[in-house]
Amino acid sequence: MAKAFFDVFPGLKLDGKLKSLFEQTQIERVTATKQKDFVRIYLSSERLIQKDDIFTVEGEIKKQLFAGCNITIDVTSAQGENDEQGQLSIVKDMINKKYTGLLLSPISDGNLTPGVEDAKKAGIPVINVNDGLIANADSFVGPKADQNGELAAEWIADKLGGKGKVAIVIGMPKAFAARQRTEGFENWMAANAKDIEIVAKQNADWDRQKSKDLADTWIKQYPDLNAIFCNNDTMALGVVEAVKSSGKDILVVGVDGIGEAYDSIRRGELDATIDSFPFYKAQIAGEVMLRSLGGQEIPRVLWTPQALIDSENVDKPAEEIIGWTDPVYAK
Repeated sequence: MAKAFFDVFPGLKLDGKLKSLFEQTQIERVTATKQKDFVRIYLSSERLIQKDDIFTVEGEIKKQLFAGCNITIDVTSAQGENDEQGQLSIVKDMINKKYTGLLLSPISDGNLTPGVEDAKKAGIPVINVNDGLIANADSFVGPKADQNGELAAEWIADKLGGKGKVAIVIGMPKAFAARQRTEGFENWMAANAKDIEIVAKQNADWDRQKSKDLADTWIKQYPDLNAIFCNNDTMALGVVEAVKSSGKDILVVGVDGIGEAYDSIRRGELDATIDSFPFYKAQIAGEVMLRSLGGQEIPRVLWTPQALIDSENVDKPAEEIIGWTDPVYAK
């Protein structure tokens, strides 16, 4: 599936005409292998872009994003949030093709376990990145999922003045992140906001339409509902649709910090999201893999930054919010 150019290369800096050209350009796929001093992008946009401009941008990608790394990167995903076997098949295919290392973000806690066992037998290091928890992976890189829920609970409690009725839209039942986000939210409320009642919670399987339908029902069932916490932004945006249709003033908070969520906050629709900053999380995971391949001993768990985003900081640079500085590597 094609993706917007700057969604694929969010850290790339282009000036003037090139930036304007590529802002509306779609990318079909990318080949990046520094071993051959080579970067190639394949565009799927109908916009007419000169080859010289494409070559210039490929050079910038190589210089800015892949400098000093003798690696080839392939990115593959399953067909959907429920495609556990399809995701496992992808991992097994990568093992058969003798990939040097695997960065895996599992759909559930156990669906990639057989693949990781095969990878270990083949001597391939595995870094578990975010989402599900792979018990037999070498290391985990990602945010504390229970803290997602804690941050949301604290923000909602503050906005409600410590009193009110809230509901929780949960993701996939088998997803570690869904369980942890929900537990973090519930535990924080129980410990810090005893006058806030959680009147309902139910799975919507990460699905926007399911969450909208669920919220429609809750809004009618609980006419004094004050807030809804959703385990991800996709479901939160579905809830926003239901709240808008009802005409009621109900707080909606999601998790993930996707672009559409940021835009919704700017429009005054979604109230907040918990962003785990995947661009920087990916950099950390990539560095962990490079260090592992270089023979360094890696901790079992490496927590990555996250923060609550609302109307007050939605336009603040991510680097400033989390205090990020680019790493400097010895030559």
